[in-house]
Amino acid sequence: METRTNSRNLGSTEQNWCKAVASGTGITVLALQASKVVNITLLKTALQEIQNNHPILNSMLYKNTTTGSTSFIINPPVPNLHLNIITPATTSQLLRTLTSQASNASLSPLHLIVEHELNINEWSSAANRALCNQGLYLWFVNLYTLLDQKWILVIRLHTAVCDRTSAVSLLKELREVMGGGVGGGYKEEGNMGLEDLIPVGKAKKTMWEHGKDMVTYSVNTFRLKNLKFKDVKGPLHSEVVRLKMNIQETQMLLAGCKSRGIKLCGVLAAVTLMAVYSSKRRPNNNRKKYGVVFLNDCRSYLQPPLSQHHSGFYHSAINTIQEVKRGENLWDLATRSYTSFASSKNNNKHFTDIADLNFLMSKAVDNPSLTPKSSLRTALVTVFEDPVIETSREIRQDLSLDDYLGCASVHGVGPSIAIFDTVVDGQLDCLFVYPSPLHSREQMQELIASMKTSLVDGIKMEENLESRVT
Repeated sequence: METRTNSRNLGSTEQNWCKAVASGTGITVLALQASKVVNITLLKTALQEIQNNHPILNSMLYKNTTTGSTSFIINPPVPNLHLNIITPATTSQLLRTLTSQASNASLSPLHLIVEHELNINEWSSAANRALCNQGLYLWFVNLYTLLDQKWILVIRLHTAVCDRTSAVSLLKELREVMGGGVGGGYKEEGNMGLEDLIPVGKAKKTMWEHGKDMVTYSVNTFRLKNLKFKDVKGPLHSEVVRLKMNIQETQMLLAGCKSRGIKLCGVLAAVTLMAVYSSKRRPNNNRKKYGVVFLNDCRSYLQPPLSQHHSGFYHSAINTIQEVKRGENLWDLATRSYTSFASSKNNNKHFTDIADLNFLMSKAVDNPSLTPKSSLRTALVTVFEDPVIETSREIRQDLSLDDYLGCASVHGVGPSIAIFDTVVDGQLDCLFVYPSPLHSREQMQELIASMKTSLVDGIKMEENLESRVT
């Protein structure tokens, strides 16, 4: 396997994700639960069509023993599609085991299986040694069949080839074909890494500026506060909690954002900061600083621009520091948080800081002692610039979908909380992924309850403002 013709080397962001995923952060899981009998032949056809349309999903990771470089091998000779069908008996036994381990009987089978899949790591450090011999596949599909004739389909992917935008597009294509449609014909031509598509001059930064920013990021890390750690010694794995708002509450939140010229990500960041701040007793007006990372999809800014159906990892991160004090107003903090991000984005920080943040993230993976209590925590919370807007009621009905979830693991290097927000048929639905036992489920559920209270208070504030205006 030393000579490969159809291949390309990984970009620096993709290489960094390989290190992160090996440590436990960046295992993307998409899960659908339905009560309609699944057509296995149609499912395989749909998966094959998706793979054929997106060359990066028909690739393997391979390390050249001569040069030491890691590359994507496109269209490898060995078929790159693995559909594993799990029997009802095996699924039931797994769910009993997961329920006992989670110590929470109220978690749904879908929730339990998503957490289970988030912690299956074919790309772990041990598995990475196989790169030199045979390469590693980049996605896996498991079909769990339940005793009540329901099924849960799980697609697990390496984040280097599937960011959140890619995941949403993949699910859309799958549902189109499985729902009886013909698919959207989203065939890609070619595939390049993020760094190769940045417009000329947008990532320009002098060596002095690189050095200054690296020092600033490093020093600021030691000044930032974190959510209280529960267990810093136990082996880490990812867990999930969920927050939902009804249609009226969601519309009021979105209206509040629109009237202030901000996005929902600012509100989600702010409410998380307020909940974490209030989780510890502090003297009045004692200010604390927290790290917030905003992730934005760069596809439309690249040269040439990429469509939303172009698979791969094309998000960039903007690190910000937010200061919180007691009695903070949700909308004021949300506005400050979003404005800080928007200002950095306007100054092209989403391009100029890619190399710096990749370097620091890589060093954190290699040297856990550089992070608080060797926790590998690099920020308090990560939020996406834009939520996923889902209005596919007809497709969901065709598939008889009961529910679906999508998120990625965070128990390697990364934040204490990663928020995956979706507005489904007008209702806000957020998944909060966190590393356990560094943080406990009880701790996170208390945090979510505090967030919900703050969001409802913010909605009431918005309603009062509207009533005064009218």
